[in-house]
Amino acid sequence: MTKEDRRKLDAARTRELVAEARRLRVVIAAAEAELARTHADAYELAQEQMSRLRDASTREREMPLRSMAAELAVDARVSDRTLQTQLFEAHRTVTQFGPSWEAWREGRVSRAHVRVVVDAGADLSDDEVRAAYEAEVLAYAETTSAGRVRPFAEQVADKHNPKSMQERHDEAVLDRRVWVEDLRDGMSMLGVIGPSVEVHGVHDRLTRQGKAIKAADRAVRREAAERDAAGEPEERESDSVWFDERTLDQIRTDVLLDMMLTSSPSVEPTGGGVEGGLGAIRAHVQVTVPATTLAGTTTGGAELDGKCAVDPETAKILAGNVPSFDRVFLDPVTGAVLAVDRRFVTAEQKRYLVARDIRCRFPGCRRPARDCDWDHREDWALGGKTDVDNVGAFCRRHHAMKQAAGWTVVQEPGGRLRFTAPSGLKYTDDPPPRVVFMPAPPPAQDPADEVVAPF
Repeated sequence: MTKEDRRKLDAARTRELVAEARRLRVVIAAAEAELARTHADAYELAQEQMSRLRDASTREREMPLRSMAAELAVDARVSDRTLQTQLFEAHRTVTQFGPSWEAWREGRVSRAHVRVVVDAGADLSDDEVRAAYEAEVLAYAETTSAGRVRPFAEQVADKHNPKSMQERHDEAVLDRRVWVEDLRDGMSMLGVIGPSVEVHGVHDRLTRQGKAIKAADRAVRREAAERDAAGEPEERESDSVWFDERTLDQIRTDVLLDMMLTSSPSVEPTGGGVEGGLGAIRAHVQVTVPATTLAGTTTGGAELDGKCAVDPETAKILAGNVPSFDRVFLDPVTGAVLAVDRRFVTAEQKRYLVARDIRCRFPGCRRPARDCDWDHREDWALGGKTDVDNVGAFCRRHHAMKQAAGWTVVQEPGGRLRFTAPSGLKYTDDPPPRVVFMPAPPPAQDPADEVVAPF
């Protein structure tokens, strides 16, 4: 076979693969769009249920939507907060951006395209204005990538939007927030959404501080090089020069975390409600560290609030500086929490439950147990006991929903919970599993080195 024949065969095979990928994208888009319509229908049903509760409190009227999101989320194994947001977005897409949803279902655009169209046009409340915006953006979206559509969609939305930039900014600034996303290898990402001027100002200040640190390091390096060139004797070890090998990104990160953990805000709350001011508030985290890791016989197992791993060196530093800590005894086979040092009175039971539950026990929720309510499975007023077999961690959101939306819970030995949803579907949740790190066995001895006993 000649090179030209091989090239033609490769080209034909590539065309087949492109066509098959296109076909599958259309199938996937149709399925995703139908799922969005199902979510929109679920949102509509929850709204109908809420409309029947006109005389109820605000919290009670929220429960149908919360419970609907919880049922779908547990089945999908995602957070119910995430699912509730998806329900709202699906309903808005299907009911307000119908042409975009149809284009998505037919595979002419992707979910990413639709998200751009909906996000940029969300502030357009007039139906005719929104339809004109959508038609203009959708025509372009069918010809290019979602990333290229976004700036165009924002410009078109701005052209059609009756609100001024100042009015839109005043509304958008209400959504400012800070969040944490856990990554791998003991790392996490701190995100912030805020006014552009302040956010860019923070980045600029960190950059200037980082460059100042780098400049100081260069000066130290020059002085050391000049001493070496002049043949001056080396300094004593205690006076040895330390060079900063960090990159600018690393320095910016270190400076930001240091300032956030050690400095005080420029504005204090009025009324004197915080003793010592905001600067007196210290960060709190809960870290579980295997004793073998502290002893140096294993190198893993440290964990932050059941959320992510912690490197052994940081765990040792925290253990060396913390004023006190509780021992947690685990089953060596299953890793289940058996006991803690302090027990049987309220404060000690909480220590035990924090160690056992780690986080809110509603399926999919990751709220740390130390920030949760302590819920009785069998109501204390109805004779339920206040012991570790009847009490567990529920965040305020899921505690309220369990009581108001008709979810029932049965606790089994070992902390397993069996949930029954208002629909009658059943779910289970177990305490987070523990991974037990065992010391490495000693190296095998060379037979030649064995000492033979004389008897």
